[in-house]
Amino acid sequence: MRGVSSEQIRPVLLPGEVAPDFDLPALIGGAKKRFHLRERIAKTNVVLAFYPANWETVSARQMAEYQEQRERAEVVAISVDSIMNTTVWEREIGPLDLTLCSDFWPHGEVSRAYGVFRETSPLAGASERAVFVVDRKGKIAFSRIYGLLELPSFSELLEALRRV
Repeated sequence: MRGVSSEQIRPVLLPGEVAPDFDLPALIGGAKKRFHLRERIAKTNVVLAFYPANWETVSARQMAEYQEQRERAEVVAISVDSIMNTTVWEREIGPLDLTLCSDFWPHGEVSRAYGVFRETSPLAGASERAVFVVDRKGKIAFSRIYGLLELPSFSELLEALRRV
């Protein structure tokens, strides 16, 4: 994401606010590519699923559920781990047909822009486990932060998508 400085850290984005655009390295169906939010929302509503870290049990369960439900929603998962770390992790738990983005450099820039970067322990330097639904107009339609050990409800995401 270009143009967001660390001084612009803000509270979590709420429904009705404009979703910050970003361009991140990603694994898309297992292949290394770039993911640009504006290009994708021009075609469909998108679920942005921030998760704290690769190699973490709840994150693996979360991605497995998104993989199972991939026909029902466009999910883009985002962590602050490097794309190389994400590649190895995806091979371990996958294969996944999801988009897995790396918010590694500048570290946590996208997480900060969405208000979900963890500045304090536990897991300082990671993102919260948080979900946003971004509509085709680029607005946040749903946002929620979950507990670090809480698995987000997929039915809740589907309900949010139905309301868009």
